Amino acid sequence: MKVVLVGYMGSGKTTTGLILAERLGIPFLDLDHFISEKQGMSIPDLFKNKGEVFFRKAEREALFHIGHSEDSFVLSTGGGTPCFGDNMENMKAFPNTLVVYLKLSIPELVTRLEGEMDQRPLLAGLDKALLPEFLGKHLFERAPHYEQAHLVVPALGQSPNEISQKIQSNLKSL
Repeated sequence: MKVVLVGYMGSGKTTTGLILAERLGIPFLDLDHFISEKQGMSIPDLFKNKGEVFFRKAEREALFHIGHSEDSFVLSTGGGTPCFGDNMENMKAFPNTLVVYLKLSIPELVTRLEGEMDQRPLLAGLDKALLPEFLGKHLFERAPHYEQAHLVVPALGQSPNEISQKIQSNLKSL
């Protein structure tokens, strides 16, 4: 069994994924961490030193490698992962896989992200006053990709534990 979590940055993919993996007794994987270890540098440094095109190629290769393993896992993807190339189609085609979109509103994303803008490559250097407009535009572009997930979970007002419970109840159909 494989669960792939998608959604915008700050939507809780890592926190929810860790809880879900523990509940299911399977490993938790973070795609950005996997890429960072393989490339020998942090994601912000990869973006800065090698560019987004290089990063997206490395991301696609890592996703393919992880997704075609025989192992069960819960995978947290980067916010842009499902939006590039054929990544979403590939994730949905992994055997015994449930792709889950953790959906949040723009105001909730602003609240979650405004304190960590410097750690996020796409937000670094952005004026905090422009954050809602930036997120709105970006989410408008990305939402059609996210919405292709097997399961859409509205995460607003839900704890990561409640969200992981909802996802687990949907795994019985696999």
